[in-house]
Amino acid sequence: MATGVREIVLLTLGWEDLPKSVSVHGAPPEQRMREPVPGVLLRCDGGWLLLDTGFNSALINDPVLRRRFHGRPGFGAILPGPGEPLEEALGRAGIDMDDIHAVGLSHLHLDHAGGLKHFAGRVPVHVQGAELDYGLSNHPEPEQHGIFRIDFDDPRIDWRTATGDVEIAPGVTAVLTAGHTPGHQSFVVDLDESVGGGGFVFAFDAADLTENIEHELPVGGVIGVDPAETVEPIRRLKRIAAERGYRLIPGHDPVVWPALTHELADRFAVTRSHLHGSHVHGSHVHA
Repeated sequence: MATGVREIVLLTLGWEDLPKSVSVHGAPPEQRMREPVPGVLLRCDGGWLLLDTGFNSALINDPVLRRRFHGRPGFGAILPGPGEPLEEALGRAGIDMDDIHAVGLSHLHLDHAGGLKHFAGRVPVHVQGAELDYGLSNHPEPEQHGIFRIDFDDPRIDWRTATGDVEIAPGVTAVLTAGHTPGHQSFVVDLDESVGGGGFVFAFDAADLTENIEHELPVGGVIGVDPAETVEPIRRLKRIAAERGYRLIPGHDPVVWPALTHELADRFAVTRSHLHGSHVHGSHVHA
């Protein structure tokens, strides 16, 4: 019998300094945000599932690559430390890279797919087929939209593509929320009754900020659609959250993300103490 997720660990894999209009369509051009770059670790049957992977640090640290990939005026990528963001974040959480048994990608933007290099040839990577098709086609158009082929065009990656909603691990359902990108997906997380039940809906970039959700404001960054079309995915996520009694979490909110990070760390502190010094292994994360 399938069980739910037993632990959630939120990661901040960097920050982005950018115009608010990227997150909220029509925001005044002078308004700017410093938004966290999110990653979500879920302890499922079979091990840890990682949702999103942050920046490709090589494209930021190398001056020549930075000019090409991060040279857009008004946009700044900020790494959290001197090393690999994902390795450092996992280390702070007491989790080894080898404990991650699968990856789920919300989409292929530079701040979400940049860490895939750590998993090529190692674990399955779940993505919407429409997203991967777009990322690998029509070069250089995707790069002009912040989708860098260098992050994911690796024959060693074990892609698991979906068309629409799909369960990618026990208690974790990917929900197609296209608009921000052609195959963007959000994630519904059902917590196991052994840790109190309930759950969360992680919007990722279907809704960057709380105001996108509360006021149903379209996101500013879109590919191939009118920004107004991004409101329906927000409404769909709100319906799912309301039906289940779950909280809907925006993807880049600088207030919500750190607060929830601490809240979940406190909630699962007892779980972590029971697991301290051991690795979680198994075979049931969908591969």
